[in-house]
Amino acid sequence: MLVGVPKEIKNHEYRVGLVPAGVRELVHHGHQVLIESGAGAGIGFEDDDYVQAGASIAPDAGTVFEQAEMIVKVKEPQASERAMLRYDQALFTYLHLAPDLAQTKDLIASGSICIAYETVTDGFGRLPLLAPMSEVAGRMSIQAGAMCMEKSHGGNGILLGGVPGVAQGHVVILGGGVVGQNAAQMAVGMGARVTIIDRSLDVLRQIDRQFGNRVQTLYSTQDAIVSQVMNADLIIGSVLIPGASAPKLVSAEMVREMRTGTVVVDVAIDQGGCFETSIATTHDNPTYIKDGVVHYCVANMPGAVARTSAAGLNNATLPYVLELADKGIRAALKSNAHLLAGLNVYQGKVTNASVGSAHNIESIDPASALAA
Repeated sequence: MLVGVPKEIKNHEYRVGLVPAGVRELVHHGHQVLIESGAGAGIGFEDDDYVQAGASIAPDAGTVFEQAEMIVKVKEPQASERAMLRYDQALFTYLHLAPDLAQTKDLIASGSICIAYETVTDGFGRLPLLAPMSEVAGRMSIQAGAMCMEKSHGGNGILLGGVPGVAQGHVVILGGGVVGQNAAQMAVGMGARVTIIDRSLDVLRQIDRQFGNRVQTLYSTQDAIVSQVMNADLIIGSVLIPGASAPKLVSAEMVREMRTGTVVVDVAIDQGGCFETSIATTHDNPTYIKDGVVHYCVANMPGAVARTSAAGLNNATLPYVLELADKGIRAALKSNAHLLAGLNVYQGKVTNASVGSAHNIESIDPASALAA
């Protein structure tokens, strides 16, 4: 199979769909890899590194999209990239379609086979291709939040860890999944007072075993959310419903009632955000202030630490890339139910129920789509 990797064009996105080590594995399996020139330069992988790994170099993205049977990316295809997708061409990347009607319509119109990293599952009910970036985003959320708490960034001027004789900052984390647990790890390490709110008692028990009395756990109710966010210095939004839009746990009215200088970091912004006042931002302009509250809503947070993120993502995605290339797209999807769960759009049809529901578009079962 000819696998193509274009250069990412989203704002300040330096990650790359395949690092040279991944290319070498594909070539070892008998496949061809076409890399757009400069695709890995932002994280120190030059064209020559890819050539030595066995890849060919394309002069531009158009050449990659024209020739490749499968496109491997990091972020969702931008409008100019979606226009280059071909009928029956496979696209394997993060898509986050539920909050993005324009992208959904374009992918349907392309007739391509679109497999989303974020809905691929595993035998334990987890999301293995979302997990590495969730780990990065969770840890980064505390770094970003601590910076935003500084007065020069519009924050409350509170040091998360405090100092002897002065209370530490209070971090409230909405959602105790991979993002939430990694955020808690960083916040606890910085000496903050940490509260995690989740609706799963099993998750709360796991967090209690992991952190003991260093983290307060609360069952998610409206009362618990309201009481905690009103007294928080930093709030991390990390809720996730696979494939669906994130629930709006914090209303605009609640934001208006927060203390001036409170900081919110909405890690769920890729799926629409869990704060009603959240609007996606970029690394160029990462924050804005609404009703005195600093909002950090960067939609590709891990892109800021692109070298670490690209390596971690490639470790997770490479086995699936190899399976798709070795078996062929349809055979791989038919033989692996967890990979099939990643199929969001197939030859003009939405094959993820949550995406269809989000946009009032009829969806079909992915297995049925392949059988048609």
